[in-house]
Amino acid sequence: MTLADRLAENRLEILGGFHATPDDGLPNGTQTLLLLGPAEPGFWPHITAQPEWSDGQPDPIDRWSRRVIGRIACDLGAKALFPFGGPPYHPFYRWALRSGRVWESPVRLLVHRSQGLMVSFRGALALRQAVDLPPPAAKPCDSCTAKPCLIACPPAALTAAGYDVPACHAFLDTAAGSPCLTGGCVTRRACPVSQGYARLADQSAYHMRRFHGVAEHP
Repeated sequence: MTLADRLAENRLEILGGFHATPDDGLPNGTQTLLLLGPAEPGFWPHITAQPEWSDGQPDPIDRWSRRVIGRIACDLGAKALFPFGGPPYHPFYRWALRSGRVWESPVRLLVHRSQGLMVSFRGALALRQAVDLPPPAAKPCDSCTAKPCLIACPPAALTAAGYDVPACHAFLDTAAGSPCLTGGCVTRRACPVSQGYARLADQSAYHMRRFHGVAEHP
């Protein structure tokens, strides 16, 4: 079974990768880093059917990620790295920019060539082999003339100046913020590439409520 097959059966995919240099902060011996994230459609039904989702313990998605990606890494003789579990935290933002498949968007959030502003990472594989990687892709923002992400945020918490987190939380506490809590960040959804990505509103709502501190454990 290929790596792509192993990932697909767990509703994961390679979102990008790069060949390591000494400045990347990777484990000794790493030749290639592969960034992994949800594959749609199907990720949310898959994850909510896993034992971690219903065992009553905290952080079910992170624990599932450790189990699944950790097992794949062991089978490959690789090292599994995760964007959670710190501090300190691995520099996934910087690693993503190295991939040629993810860029900084006009609102400073990461944007992926096919997932748009909905991109998220569940982990990475630090391989001891130098594997072939696709050439860099074209940044979708370069051909996006309207750039709706710049004006989509109702409280103007997400702009070209960056992310005003307190303003976002304050807005989510109001009735007007309900669409963001129940359907996901309006700015992320405004991205034309995001609109073509089959992420379910239930998944976005779960993560928004977690971010805002009101998510109940499943």
